[in-house]
This record gives sequence, C-alpha cells and structure tokens, in this order.
Amino acid sequence: AVQIKLNVMEGFPMANKIPMTTPLVEMDGDEMTRVLWAWIKEKLILPFVDLKTEYYDLGLLHRNKTRDQVTIDAANATKRLGVAVKCATITPNRQRMEEYPQLTEMWKSPNGTIRAILDGTAFRAPIVLPMIHPVVKNWEAPITIARHAYGDMYKAVDMVTEEPGTATLTFKGESGAEKTLTVQTVSGPAVWQGQHNTEKSIRAFARSCFQYAINQRQDLWFSTKDTISKVYDGEFKRIFEEEYETTYKVEFERLGLTYFYTLIDDAVARVIRSRGDFIWALKNYDGDVMSDMVSTAFGSLAMMTSVLVSPDGKYEYEAAHGTVTRHYYKYLKGEETSTNPVATLFAWTGALRKRGELDGIAALGQFADKLEQATIDTIEGGTMTRDLVGLWEGETPARGVTSLEFIRAIKANLEKRL
Repeated sequence: AVQIKLNVMEGFPMANKIPMTTPLVEMDGDEMTRVLWAWIKEKLILPFVDLKTEYYDLGLLHRNKTRDQVTIDAANATKRLGVAVKCATITPNRQRMEEYPQLTEMWKSPNGTIRAILDGTAFRAPIVLPMIHPVVKNWEAPITIARHAYGDMYKAVDMVTEEPGTATLTFKGESGAEKTLTVQTVSGPAVWQGQHNTEKSIRAFARSCFQYAINQRQDLWFSTKDTISKVYDGEFKRIFEEEYETTYKVEFERLGLTYFYTLIDDAVARVIRSRGDFIWALKNYDGDVMSDMVSTAFGSLAMMTSVLVSPDGKYEYEAAHGTVTRHYYKYLKGEETSTNPVATLFAWTGALRKRGELDGIAALGQFADKLEQATIDTIEGGTMTRDLVGLWEGETPARGVTSLEFIRAIKANLEKRL
C-alpha cells in the first residue's frame, strides 16, 4: 500500500513552510525508533517544512501481512523518486519469532532486500563532536565505512548434515557446461554454507566507492583477505584495481587522493594507528562489523549516519543502529526513556538536503544544515541523552534528559537559528 502524505500542522500556515515538489520515500520502522521517528517529524520537521512523502510501513507485522512485498515496493519507489529515508527495522531471528507469534516466516533483512534492488553501497560515518573524544586517541577526523551491500553470507544458503559424506559445489552454465569442486569430506555431523557475489555488483561497489571518495575529497582504502580466499576475495581486489587504473586514477592524482589496498588484518592495525579522514571500503560482513567498531570508538552507535548510494545516483538515508528493543519495552510500560535520536534525525536531514539539491530547492538544504547545527548546539550546551553523558568531556556540565526533552531542546535551538 502506498500513501502519499501531504503533512499539515495547525498553527503553521503553508506560506511560512519550506516547499517541496518531489516526495521523499518514507520507510517507517519498528519499536523505539518508530516512536522517535514520529516525534522527529512532529516536533522538528512538520512545523517548518511542507513535507511530502510516499509512505511505506516497513514495521515487522506489516511486512508479514504483505509477505514482504512492501519492502520491495519501497525499494522500487526509491528507484523512481531518487531519495528515501528509512527508520530502523527488525530482522527476525528465532527469538523474534517467539516474541511475534503472528509471524508466518522469518523474513529477510529489509536492508538487504533494498540494497540488492538498488545495487547500492552503504556509506557509514560517525557524527563527531569536539567535546566527545574518540576512544582511539589519535583519531582526529571521521572514518567512513563503505560497506558492499550485496551477497556473501547475507544471500548464502546453509545446511546441517548428520552423517559422514562429501559436499560438492557445482555450477551449471546455460551453455550446458558444468564445473564441480569438492568442498570437503567429513567423518561426522557438519555445517555447510554456500555464498556468492556477482561481477556486476562488485564492479558497481568499486565505482560507487571511487566516485564517493572523489565527491568527498577523501582517500580510499580497500581490504579483503585474498591470500586465503584467493579466488573469491581475489576477484574483489582485481576489479577494484582495474576500475582504479582504467577510470579513476587520473582524477585521484589530480585531486591529490590515494587509493590504497591491503589485507584486512593489516588494514585493522593501520586504521587503529591512523588519524582518520578516509573512506574504508569493505565486503558485506566486514563492513557490518567494522562500522559498529568505528561508531562505538568515536562515541556511540546512535551517532552513526548511513546512506545507501546506488551506481545510478539513488539515495537512501537511515541510522546505522537497530530498533532499541530494551527501551521500547520500557516505553510500553509507560516509563520514560533516554534513547538517542541523533542518527535517525540526521537520516531525515540527509534526505531533505539531497531532495533539495536534486530539485533545486536551496531552502531545504539550508533547513537541514540548521537542524543539524541546532542538534549539535544542544549537545554542546550540555543537554543530551544519557548514553552521551559518560563520554562528555566539555566544560559545561552534562545533563542527561529523556528523548522527548532532548528533541524539544533541539527545537528551541532550531527556532533561534530560523
């Protein structure tokens, strides 16, 4: 189901709001982030923007009701409209199947589905504040994680076997040709997994990374483990080098940028000893893990932005964290929570800025800039959610407040800037 939302708030005449022409694709989500989503819209966006969205409910129960067709529809809408903003969503596991007995299937990750349809690369970067210093003391500037958004274990098949035997891997070509490899012979119970990637997706990943590095004027690092995975990871390395040499080398050298490849274990050591200020391109699982490491080391996972960029220039903005289940259960009991909304808020500002850029509405980008700065002003003024209080190193005493109090404080600072 598609719902076009033309949002109007009483007491704010349309003439005083920033106009929009093309809708954003709005993907609602789950649990505490869904609550924050509604508050951000109500308090910080609708009073100031004539917001137009094409709305898709990606909450778990609605995905179940539509047999996940709503996720596919949302991704296709993003291809059509060009810019989307997404709330955090649940990817159900066995525990979630017990929590939500209405579920008819253990539905796949919505992010994985959207990434596959857009053939996009997820770029994740921490929101850096001068009064919250990274755990890694020599990090002076953000490190952006570029995560390949297709394949590997996220589209793998796996199984458990109970007896001795041999597993083989066979490819049957359309021409009729076959290739077969022996995976392993085992003497007892075993677990197996088959994963894949495509040359087209790896090449799109490489192009997105090089182009993003040029746009951001930052060096690009890429790392795999091709010494062990000589064929699989070796293809990633080969394609990246080929794209760099044939398409991007001249522009990189003109801008004084560096493309650097190394093994992932060496890269981890180099990253820890670096000063930051580069893009680190990683395969799907590696990017999933390292983005959490980088965001936590910079302060908080709730302060990590994420944008999915397709090779043809479609953008989907979201927070890099999950649905904050523990806080949601407190909220259901009527308890106040201090959930950090900053990454979700910056997903909205990123989408509004890009929409304004594509539609030639400078006021949308200016509003996004002012909302982000009002958020930073609020934190630097000593008002923040409790997850940041223990990290605070500013001279102003830190005051931990509830999520709603924090959003209201941001609104007060935003109104001053407007």
